[in-house]
Amino acid sequence: METENNAGIPPVKLSANSRFSFRCYPGISCFTRCCRGINIMLTPYDIIRLKNRLELTSEEFLAMYTVPQVLEKTDLPVVTLRMLDDQPGEPVCPFVREERGCIIYEDRPTTCRYYPLGVASLSHKPEVEEGFYFFVNEPHCRGFEEETEWSVDEWRRDQGVDIYDRINAPWTELIVRKRSIPANIRLTQKTKNMFFTASYDIDRFRRFVFESSFLKLYQVDEKTVEKIREDEPALLDFSFRWLKWLLFQEGEEFSLNQEEAEKRRK
Repeated sequence: METENNAGIPPVKLSANSRFSFRCYPGISCFTRCCRGINIMLTPYDIIRLKNRLELTSEEFLAMYTVPQVLEKTDLPVVTLRMLDDQPGEPVCPFVREERGCIIYEDRPTTCRYYPLGVASLSHKPEVEEGFYFFVNEPHCRGFEEETEWSVDEWRRDQGVDIYDRINAPWTELIVRKRSIPANIRLTQKTKNMFFTASYDIDRFRRFVFESSFLKLYQVDEKTVEKIREDEPALLDFSFRWLKWLLFQEGEEFSLNQEEAEKRRK
């Protein structure tokens, strides 16, 4: 996902093998400063981890902790983390505490895991190497003065963001692809609503699949049905495949059951 370079400095392009020194820990003078005055776009897997951590449904989490937006150049709905008003002009993450730091650290969002790196493209294809990452230049950050050294890939693995990227990859590729479509080709509101539900509202999407005529209308194999019934990451991956069919009419598993389709037409 994309992260803003707050200092307004042109990003230095980094590859997966680029090396840098960085360490953040309680006691460093800038501790939790990076959790203020920020705009964090949440990914689909972020929502699953956060809503489960807080023991909320996806509908409840979205209502309480997110702000809907439209992603530039795509006409697609996304959500950002709802910040708290701490000081004028400096909103703060609702999950950060001055002394304790992040209270949901094990399930923190993708953007937080990447910090102090940003992603210059939404694409996470393995073959994309150069120009993919950059440093988030914030004057207050003292972490770069530490001696612990990493490569970009080592940092991603250490922070667990490589797992998040792998799960979110089909979704990010849909967004990249949608960006290439001419701006005058607009989505219907119904399609945008479904994109939002399939991307973020996993509990509502589950009901859409299992409590509507969806599984009668589309020929989804039983093995897949049983897996997505209990496994949220599997259901999320299924939702990404559904969105690919919805946006680009690609995906054999969503071929219509002609008999059921004819019943609906009648």
